[in-house]
Amino acid sequence: MYTLYGKKGSGSASTEAALILAGAPFRIVETASWERNDAFDELLKINPLGQIPTLVLPDGSAMSESAAILMHLGEAWPDSGLLPRDAMRRAQVLRGLVFIAANCYAAISIIDFPERWCDTADEAVLKGIRAGTRARLHQHWEMFADLFQPQPWLTGERIGALDLLASVVSKWSGARAHLEAQRPGLFEALKRIEAHPAVASVFARHWPPK
Repeated sequence: MYTLYGKKGSGSASTEAALILAGAPFRIVETASWERNDAFDELLKINPLGQIPTLVLPDGSAMSESAAILMHLGEAWPDSGLLPRDAMRRAQVLRGLVFIAANCYAAISIIDFPERWCDTADEAVLKGIRAGTRARLHQHWEMFADLFQPQPWLTGERIGALDLLASVVSKWSGARAHLEAQRPGLFEALKRIEAHPAVASVFARHWPPK
């Protein structure tokens, strides 16, 4: 049994969908730094950063970092399709996962909490940090679209780890609207991924249709 610390509308959606694809037993503990409860104190004991998702493995050890969690689940459940069996394709999926984690996910943290990096800044400076980081984030998504052309991944036909992380992280900071205008092929693929029967219920729970 896995235990997933997460919150609706957060990055834990990718881990939840991966666990379902793997057929792994798990339970969800709802908590987040922006909506603290008693469970958040439990989370801090295993992950001092209080990050979600944090996944407690069956042996009681904990994993954080969405890309690392997806890599681990792909290795632990090789029949899940989360990672390609072919070594060359697998290498590109790993590159893509780290690309998103390092260049897109990291930028969103700055957009959401610029004061963590510049706690003496006034609102005008914070606004500038947000705007500049958002523009850079959108450039990173353009690079991602150009680098990771659809193969077995990013088609919406076969769901793997890269599909899940890209579809979740692109939900934030205006990335989807930017991709619709600048990289419509990736935009349409992301829509197909989140509508895939294997993961649609997870996305609907995290982002209910309006």
